[in-house]
Amino acid sequence: MRRATSTLPRLRFGLVNTWGVRPMNIYDRDYIRDDPPGRFGGPRTMVTNLVLINAAVYLVQVLFFNNDPLFVRLFGLHPDLFRHPEHFYQLLTYGFVHSPNDIWHILGNMLVLWFLGPDVEGIYGKRAFLWFYLSTVILSGLAWVLVEPLFGGGTIPVVGASGGISGVVALYALHFPRRMIMVMFVIPMPMWVAAVLFLGMDSLGLLRQDTTVAHSAHLGGAALGLLYYKTRWDLTSLYPAAWISRLRQRKAGVRLHQPAETPDDDEAELKAEVDRILEKISQHGEASLTAAERRKLEDASRRYQKRKGK
Repeated sequence: MRRATSTLPRLRFGLVNTWGVRPMNIYDRDYIRDDPPGRFGGPRTMVTNLVLINAAVYLVQVLFFNNDPLFVRLFGLHPDLFRHPEHFYQLLTYGFVHSPNDIWHILGNMLVLWFLGPDVEGIYGKRAFLWFYLSTVILSGLAWVLVEPLFGGGTIPVVGASGGISGVVALYALHFPRRMIMVMFVIPMPMWVAAVLFLGMDSLGLLRQDTTVAHSAHLGGAALGLLYYKTRWDLTSLYPAAWISRLRQRKAGVRLHQPAETPDDDEAELKAEVDRILEKISQHGEASLTAAERRKLEDASRRYQKRKGK
């Protein structure tokens, strides 16, 4: 994220390569889904949609507004936002605008999203991933607006997807801390080490009052990734409909007589349980499974094979 004139700040992840190892989630098992989501084949992921949207906005910006500050002035996030509440839409739009003078600004952000995002999306699903990403863009931008004046921030707006990307990086590191990635294309490093370096460099940049990078937005995005990992909280949690839904779920949980589950309910419960077991394998290895968990996987496999034979 840049002050409109960074990619994930000085620590550039470059082309993040997980050495061909994908996290084990429900889509990685052929007995659950025939067409796993992919970057080039199968159903298009939300990550792909976000990358395409960012690329389209960047092309419009470069082709029609390259040397015109109007685009950034309209859609970048300004530090005096609270004096101009009519510009609150910038809390979202700034995350889709990048510096036209530095191709690495958008390339760095999109490469990290491209390589880390699908694994996170595979855990939470398309809709949940989208709301998490947008919530993180908005709230990390808000964090920047609130913190910037405390560190002598000027009037230059901020642009870039790094706030949302920071949330994705944090969530990825929390789910797959030991997975090896390639930093700057050549340096192998466990994901948790890369995440700690990333946070440390942003913290140091904030303390040094480095205004060339929106460090507070990066740190805010990472904090929101941790919050989501612990609580699944995003901006949709503020909707009254979500409150009503949760209240109904709590009431249903204390009923003495539960209605019988439908086949769809049973299938959904099985998929959720398989997801949990596969995530456990991803983090702790197959040896960590209990006998009951192994039987659950075998049962899921038998059901799938029976369904294919019909």
